[in-house]
Amino acid sequence: MRVSKRTSGAVALGAAVALIASGCSGSDDGGDAGNTADGAIVIDGTQPEVPLVPANTTETGGGAIIDYLWTGLVEYPNNGGAPQNAVAESIETTDSKVYTIKIKKGLKFHDGTEVKAANFTKAWNWAAYSPNGAQNSSFFADIQGFADVQSEDPDADGPQKAPEPKAKELTGLKVVDDYTFEVTLAAPTAVFPTKLGYSAFVPLPDVFFTQTPEEFGKKPVGNGPVKFVSWEDDVSIKLTRFDDYTLRDKMKIKDVDVKLYQEDTAAYNDLLAGNLDFQQQVPVSALAGDKWKNDLGERAIQSTTPSTGIIAFPMYDAKFKDPKLRKAISLAVNRQEITDKIFFGNRTPADSWANPLTPGAVAGNCTACQFNADEAKRLYAESSGYQGEMVFYYNADASHKDWMEAVAQSVKNVLGINARAEGIPTFAVFRQQINAHKMTGPYRAGWQQDYPDVENWVNPLYVKGGSSNDGLYSNPQVDTLAKEASGAANLDEAHAKFAEAVKIIDADVPSIPVYFQGQQSGHSDKIKKVELTNVGEIDITSVEL
Repeated sequence: MRVSKRTSGAVALGAAVALIASGCSGSDDGGDAGNTADGAIVIDGTQPEVPLVPANTTETGGGAIIDYLWTGLVEYPNNGGAPQNAVAESIETTDSKVYTIKIKKGLKFHDGTEVKAANFTKAWNWAAYSPNGAQNSSFFADIQGFADVQSEDPDADGPQKAPEPKAKELTGLKVVDDYTFEVTLAAPTAVFPTKLGYSAFVPLPDVFFTQTPEEFGKKPVGNGPVKFVSWEDDVSIKLTRFDDYTLRDKMKIKDVDVKLYQEDTAAYNDLLAGNLDFQQQVPVSALAGDKWKNDLGERAIQSTTPSTGIIAFPMYDAKFKDPKLRKAISLAVNRQEITDKIFFGNRTPADSWANPLTPGAVAGNCTACQFNADEAKRLYAESSGYQGEMVFYYNADASHKDWMEAVAQSVKNVLGINARAEGIPTFAVFRQQINAHKMTGPYRAGWQQDYPDVENWVNPLYVKGGSSNDGLYSNPQVDTLAKEASGAANLDEAHAKFAEAVKIIDADVPSIPVYFQGQQSGHSDKIKKVELTNVGEIDITSVEL
């Protein structure tokens, strides 16, 4: 999911293209300093699934707000470059197993308390301790002692309680002094420093531990360039500049109103009417004939982001247990036709399990991504088959109806399955049903990269217990290879081992990669300068008016 901060390079008025993977176009033509300093913008967003607790947020609606409110140990440059220290003064290791992390002195939370080493270790211990139920708990699996703070629920949603874990804290975390802590991993892990910009790893203020997570998450206190003002469900989340923020990405404007939309077409109409200052993704209906470019002119921003449109299988449903059935369905999807006719060439057919912009990704390694009607029919004939109606689910508050209907129709045409697509009203409700494991058919499950490494496309999605393994896919071979990859001494070895794991994932087909994301954004006349983050979000700290 989503964390990124700004670096050099901007999209100035008159620049129509921003290639997020290779750096934004730049200009010295900035805005008016007076207008900017006291200025405010309205940007689009969606209702967060749960209260805003970083280690419990796994979707982009809440994740974007958390990105604005918090700054992590490292940050990911907008141009896709290597991670840079942010809160961290230094991150040192001699063996990729024991890391000494020093943080900058004098940094403040929004309540005025100082950010200290213990705010990291306490936050990580809270997230890792399974009784707390943090959705991002698995991101701490690299740290020594993780298994001892975990316990498995014996009957999932049943009445039995999970046993108490052996320990309440990770043995691999040690506070050295107010500004230094030591992290000991279970095995050498070269990618560990890269992960530290992800929102699961941000610090929590002392006040968090005096409240329930739900209470804190409704009035969150972060350490980023903006602080929380208010949240009206399904209406807006208001943020304002944190004047005591001292890192380099300080806010230029004062206020940000995140308007929570139920329809992207409504957001687009507001953008055209001057009532919205930024929309991250214009609706698909605006792509036909480049309507969005004609509507927005120099305010249109075309970008490429490390995101993939995916359809996931509910592996907990016995109807989808047969890998031959799953592969037949995937092979029956005509990705080229969907990207050409539905997205008008603004998406690329997916052919790999990790987005190709990601370090360590292997192009073309999804054999199930090739449209092959004959092979799909053959596999379906050999499979357990499918009885009844197959419903493909999506959230109806964004432009997913047309392409999901095209997927269902393609499966129906090739395999003869009675397939259709059905929308669930809002993203928040959709995600709640997914997390409750109540999906009865394949469902939209796009993935936006959390941090720049192929590990992020394997461990959270396809390892047992992964934070976003929502379909409950499980293969012990994948788990073993992924563990070996995570424990590799260098990135080349790690990437090679992850590639082995992906070969097994490719044979199992737990999901269907459909397209690689191309993003079409737009801003108002009011904005004179803006950058997008490396994952395509608006970098609110870059905005000049």
